[in-house]
Amino acid sequence: MKLQEEVVRAETPVVHLVGAGPGDPELLTIKARRLLGEADVVVYDRLVAPEVLEMVPPGAMLISVGKQPKDHPVPQPEINELMIRLALAGRRVVRLKGGDPFIFGRGSEEAEALVAAGLRFEVVPGVTAASGCASALGIPLTHRGLASGVRFLTGHCRADAELDFDWQGLADPDTTLVVYMGLANIPRISEQLIEQGLDPTTPIAVINNGTTVRQRALRSTLETVAQEVERASFRGPVLFVIGRVVEMVERIGRLDDCTLEPADAPARAI
Repeated sequence: MKLQEEVVRAETPVVHLVGAGPGDPELLTIKARRLLGEADVVVYDRLVAPEVLEMVPPGAMLISVGKQPKDHPVPQPEINELMIRLALAGRRVVRLKGGDPFIFGRGSEEAEALVAAGLRFEVVPGVTAASGCASALGIPLTHRGLASGVRFLTGHCRADAELDFDWQGLADPDTTLVVYMGLANIPRISEQLIEQGLDPTTPIAVINNGTTVRQRALRSTLETVAQEVERASFRGPVLFVIGRVVEMVERIGRLDDCTLEPADAPARAI
């Protein structure tokens, strides 16, 4: 009986949910690189860097299902159905996601759909944007005397709903906050944190296209970040690191290597 179960399991298609990391292709895991090289089909998101997609073999099919705020050309149920259909057709499917599949990547939702369809899945973790982008600037997410904890937040809620956080709990000077997908809502985020008592001069690092040759960044504060980000006209993914750890750029950081230039200036590699 056990042998039969193992045979059935071995014959059940597997979909790999692969983290592409924050952008730099050299930050991919060895396993992620191998699976990309073996894939028949790669279903990828908008935030996957073009340098990573270049690793996909010429014979493999590339299918973009990327979403943008208020623009979801391929709804999530259709993405789920696409993966299931391709896997049942015998294709080796890689679902490629920016960062890590299980950190604001809807990887668990897709895993649920695969299991419900009788398929197997395997998660290949990726370097999430929080650690990748902060490290690229020399900003630690925790540091003795500055931050004893870190919290990851999404700055964009499902169906564009209003942000509903425990703002009082978030306004902790001993905790680093990392905000993903927060470009549109950073005015409200900063306003709420100040209202709940976080010092308006709390430093913020704003990182655009982190870890790539297109990286741009600026250092701001809670009270000025909304205006400065608007003037910056960032294009592409933006990450916010909020907290006293940003002060470390003065001692070990690399912010000066990619300091924000005018929006139309060429990007500078770090």
